[in-house]
Amino acid sequence: MNISKLEQRVLHVLAQGGFIKHTRDGKDIVEVDCFSRDGYRLADCTLSLFKRLKRRGLIHSIGGQPYRISRLGLDCVRAQADNR
Repeated sequence: MNISKLEQRVLHVLAQGGFIKHTRDGKDIVEVDCFSRDGYRLADCTLSLFKRLKRRGLIHSIGGQPYRISRLGLDCVRAQADNR
């Protein structure tokens, strides 16, 4: 599966324990924020990027909780060095 650099960056943050918090306006999702496990906000996560990840099945939400990486997303993400 072809995954862009920005998608890889978001999936990598999610694979390390991050989540995507969403805001709804009625039924539609109108705003998303991606947070790392340390609580930092990732500025690269936009609504269009979120919709692409969701459409491909790389992220999922259970019971209205924040979105997390799915099993398919874990299989698709490439390993990266974690330089803290």
